[in-house]
Amino acid sequence: MRAIDTLLSDLVFLYGEEAGRATCAQVGRLIARSQSGARYADRSLTLDSRDAILITYGDQVQQPGEPPLQTLNRFCSQYLTGLVSGVHILPFYPYSSDDGFSVIDYRRVDPALGSWQDIQELRQKFRLMFDAVINHVSAQSAWFQGFLAGEPPYRDYFISVTGSPDLSQVVRPRTLPLLTRFSTRQGERAVWTTFSADQVDLNYQNPQALLEILDILLFYARQGADFIRLDAIAYLWKELGTACIHLPQTHAVIRIIHAVLEEGAPQARLISETNVPHAENMSYFGNGADEAHLIYNFALPPLVLYTLQHGDARPLSAWARQLSLPSRQVTFFNFLASHDGIGLTPLRGILPDLAIDELARRTLAQGGLVSYRSNPDGSQSPYELNINYFDALAEPDKAEPLELHIARFSAAHAIQLSLVGLPGVYFHSLFGSRGWAEGARVSGHNRAINRQKLTLEQLEQELCDPSALRSRVFSRLTQLLRARASHPAFQPYGDQQALDCGAQVFALLRGAAQDGGQVLCLQNVSARTAWIDLPGRITAPNGAAIDLLSGEKQDFAPGRALSLAPYQTSWLVL
Repeated sequence: MRAIDTLLSDLVFLYGEEAGRATCAQVGRLIARSQSGARYADRSLTLDSRDAILITYGDQVQQPGEPPLQTLNRFCSQYLTGLVSGVHILPFYPYSSDDGFSVIDYRRVDPALGSWQDIQELRQKFRLMFDAVINHVSAQSAWFQGFLAGEPPYRDYFISVTGSPDLSQVVRPRTLPLLTRFSTRQGERAVWTTFSADQVDLNYQNPQALLEILDILLFYARQGADFIRLDAIAYLWKELGTACIHLPQTHAVIRIIHAVLEEGAPQARLISETNVPHAENMSYFGNGADEAHLIYNFALPPLVLYTLQHGDARPLSAWARQLSLPSRQVTFFNFLASHDGIGLTPLRGILPDLAIDELARRTLAQGGLVSYRSNPDGSQSPYELNINYFDALAEPDKAEPLELHIARFSAAHAIQLSLVGLPGVYFHSLFGSRGWAEGARVSGHNRAINRQKLTLEQLEQELCDPSALRSRVFSRLTQLLRARASHPAFQPYGDQQALDCGAQVFALLRGAAQDGGQVLCLQNVSARTAWIDLPGRITAPNGAAIDLLSGEKQDFAPGRALSLAPYQTSWLVL
């Protein structure tokens, strides 16, 4: 079988002939055990235009006296059935820091959230995405405590650095120290901690550590994971004297994971989370059939933000014209906001540095925060905008009507939902939340500004009030999601062509005539009325098209220019 052949080849590449073959035999036993205990092997892999993912914490909505996962289940069932097909529950395991991304025990549900039974009940109604936070583990985990005590097998699960090697080439996502000193039974050790002193990197040069993680990923699939998100996967393999990012060994590990899931849990898809420049991000598709099934489209959030702040669609259109997928088996995971900030690194090479620096300055002017990264030369550069996406689209120096602000926010999501790929919508975006500056101030963590937890009572009161911001935003995004679901042109693996319609309009032709028809997606990205002269090859039967959003007919008579009101979205069925 091709998957098994790939598996052996990559294991030999990582560990040599003898250890590679021995590890492959052990992996085979993991796969066989998973196949015998599979619960969801019959689930369909098909994605279509009706698919969209909600990104949320397990305790995003809370009700006194009820496990938060049960509250989330009831809320999603009542309000989101038919709008989203899946739920990405951000890390729901016991943890010690970073809002879940410092995992103490990969195999347990945090009792403060609920139980595996609660996860599986949510799985009855929605596809689920689990996080695989496998670059690092909590310093409070049993694994790392075993390392400190010198206990097998954990004494080789982590990376100790001796002497004073040159680490200046190592790419840093944070400004914190790369190494942290710990007292162990064997004496003091300098241990690799890419993200924080509480997040200790695993040593994948030890095949036993890889086997442990593969077993956990198969366990997630048996617990109902349709998507497994590989968090911070680009940093996985460490090799002194290199940048320790995007290494060939990292790609080999991803291919191994892909092959193991293909054999042991064929219903599960891998989604890579690599907040890096776009060209580097694309490498995680592999050959289009052997690495990630989806990749986070990290360039999209800051590029859409720039587009709507400047009323200029030209950089976005140019970028969209060169988007291509290596096969029909893979696609993008399109998002605008998440539990993290808006990454700036993916814009490098798309926008000039001055434009990126301006995004950072504007964020600060709008009450947001900016996180920085350390460069090899010792300097720092803006890495991430920490601001709620709704706030990021405000006009800080203008007193504008709220309706115009909502229209601009809706326009951003219309662009996201029109592009080829699977859309993911963050909870706070779907419900029009504002930034939580107090949370960032009290916690001392910039990312907390977009991580506020809500009470079910408060949220439902606002959703029942047609004049409330959350109700108005939810209504707009509901309309977009339903329109997208109604037409096969928006299927995640479909065709798209970005058209040149000038600075004011982002224009995208989705679908193919032989696949059920095409939709022309037009988005005015400015606060002024836009007039569009469409290319002559864009035609509609009988000279008219139906707008999926309004239901109105649009005249396509030859020579007639189309008009779009400020921030208007028009999805025209051709």
